[in-house]
Amino acid sequence: MASWEVSTSGFLNKFGFQSIRSKIIIFALISTLIPSLAMGWLSYINNQRFLTEKINQELQSVTSHTSREIDLWLKERLYDIRVFSSSFVVSKNLETMLRKKSSKDQRKTARRHITDYLRSVRKKFVDYEELMVVDRNENIVASSAMGKTAVHLPGDWLKRANSGTPIIGTPVWDEFHKTGVMMVAAPIVSARGRLLGVLAAKLNFRTLQKILDNYNFQDTGHLYVISPEGALLVGTQRLDAGFMETRLSPKTTNRLFALEAIVMEFSNYRNIDVIGALNKIPQAGWGIIAELERDKAYAEIFHLRNITIAFVAGILLLVGLSAYLLGLTIVGPLNRLIQGADKVASGDLEVSLPPVTGGELGFMTSVFNYMVERLRQGRDKLAAVNQALEERNIELRELSVTDSLTGLFNREHLHETLVNELARSERHQHEFGILMLDIDRFKQFNDNFGHLAGDEVLRKVASIFKSSVRSCDYVARYGGEEFIIMLPETPMEEAVQAAERIRACVEKEPFSPEGKRIKITISVGVSSFPQHGTGEEALIQKADEALYEAKKSGRNRVVPL
Repeated sequence: MASWEVSTSGFLNKFGFQSIRSKIIIFALISTLIPSLAMGWLSYINNQRFLTEKINQELQSVTSHTSREIDLWLKERLYDIRVFSSSFVVSKNLETMLRKKSSKDQRKTARRHITDYLRSVRKKFVDYEELMVVDRNENIVASSAMGKTAVHLPGDWLKRANSGTPIIGTPVWDEFHKTGVMMVAAPIVSARGRLLGVLAAKLNFRTLQKILDNYNFQDTGHLYVISPEGALLVGTQRLDAGFMETRLSPKTTNRLFALEAIVMEFSNYRNIDVIGALNKIPQAGWGIIAELERDKAYAEIFHLRNITIAFVAGILLLVGLSAYLLGLTIVGPLNRLIQGADKVASGDLEVSLPPVTGGELGFMTSVFNYMVERLRQGRDKLAAVNQALEERNIELRELSVTDSLTGLFNREHLHETLVNELARSERHQHEFGILMLDIDRFKQFNDNFGHLAGDEVLRKVASIFKSSVRSCDYVARYGGEEFIIMLPETPMEEAVQAAERIRACVEKEPFSPEGKRIKITISVGVSSFPQHGTGEEALIQKADEALYEAKKSGRNRVVPL
C-alpha cells in the first residue's frame, strides 16, 4: 500500500473524519468552487457571442453597401448606353449605312460620323474600354477602337434588344485590350421604331476596384466580386492567376449564393479558413463577398478563451487533486474489497486485505477477511471430497466402456461409435471398413491348456490388434474370441490389405502355454460401407458372413464379402 494513503488516512483519523459521511461532506465543501468556474465560462461565452455579432454585423453591412454601390454603378452605365444609343448622330447615320439606296460615299461619311461620336464619348468616360455599334447580324459597323476587335454579346442579345430588356454580357478576357471586360448594350431604333442594331460598350473593372478599395474594412478584411460560377472578377487582394482563373470551390460558391447575407465559415480561394458573407448584385447576377481570416478575427476571443481555460484548468487541477486524494481514502478500500470479492468469485481464496482505515470500511475489511478464511477451510474439505469422487468417476467410466479382460472397448461402446461413424461417413460420402476377427480353434485351446491360458491368449491378441492399426482406427471385443476393427476413411481394397497384415502379425507371434510352442491364427471377414450396407446390423452381419466363409475355407485367412 502506498505511503501517502496511510498518511492521509492517519491525518483524517486525528480529526475524527473516519466515516464515509464526513468525507463526503468535505468533498461537497470543495465542490462549492464549481459555480465560480461556471461564471468564468459564461463570461467567455458572452464575450464570444458579442464579438461574433459585431463581426457578423460588420460583414453584412459591408457586403450590403458594396453590392448596392456596384449595382448603382451598373445601372448608371446602362443608362449611359441607352442615352448614347438614342443619339440622333447614331440612329440617323446607322440608318443611312443600312439603307440599300445609300451610296458608298454616304455610307463612308455616316461611318465616320458614328466613329467620331463614339471616340468623343469614350474619352469622357473612363469606365469604357471601347464603344461600338453592332448591326442586327452582329457585325461591327463602327468602333472607338483603332484595330480589329471582337464582340462579346450574350447569345440572346437580339431578343433582349427587341423586348427592351437590358443587355448585359458575361465577363471575359478581351485579347485586343488585354484586360477583363464585360459588354453592355442598348438598342438603336430608327425614327419609325425599327430596330437597327445596338450600341455596345466594353466595361472595364477599374471603377469596381475603386469601389472595393473604398469599402475595404479592417486590416485583415478583404472584398471581392465573384461570378455565379465562383470565378473572381476583382478584389482588394492582388490575384496571382489571370482574369477569372482564380475560383472558389463549387460547393462553397453554391452555399454562399444559396445562403445570401448569412455569415458563415468557409475556405477561400487561397484555402484559408475565413468568416464571410455574400450579397448578390441583382443587375449582373454576381456576388460581393466580404471575408475575415477566422484566426485573426477571433484572436481576441481565442486569447480570452486561453486565459479562461488556463484559469479553469488551474482550479480544476487543485480541486481535482484534493478530491482525488480524499476520494482515494474512500474508494481505495472499496476497490480492494471489490477486487478481493472478484478473486473470491473466480475461485482465488488466497486473499487478505489490510484494514488501513477505521470506521465502517475498516470493519467491513475485517469481516471480509474472516469470511474468506472460513471459505478457505470449507474449500479444502470440499476439494478432498471432490478428488475422491473424480477418481471414482474415472474408474466407473473406464469400466463402462472397456472390456475388463483385454482392455479394448466393449460391445456397448462399439455400438455408439459405429452409429456415429455411419452418420459421419454418410454425411461426407466417405467409405469405411469393418473387420470381424475370430481366433481359430480357441475352444480346443481352452480345453487343452485351461481358461487362464485362454485369457492370456485373448489379452495378447488384443495387444497385437491395437499395435497393428492406425491411431484413428477402432478396436473392440465383440464377444468371446470375436473382435471387430473399424477402419474410417478406408475403401474395401485397403481394408482387406489391413486385415491381411493383422492376420500375418498374429500368425508369426509365438505363444508358449506350459512351455509348449503353439501357433495361434485368426480368420477375418471384411465388409465395407456403403457397399455392403448403410446400417450397423447389416455391416456386422456381412462381415460375419465373410468370417464364416473364412472358417469354412480352412481358417487362417482373410475373406472379403
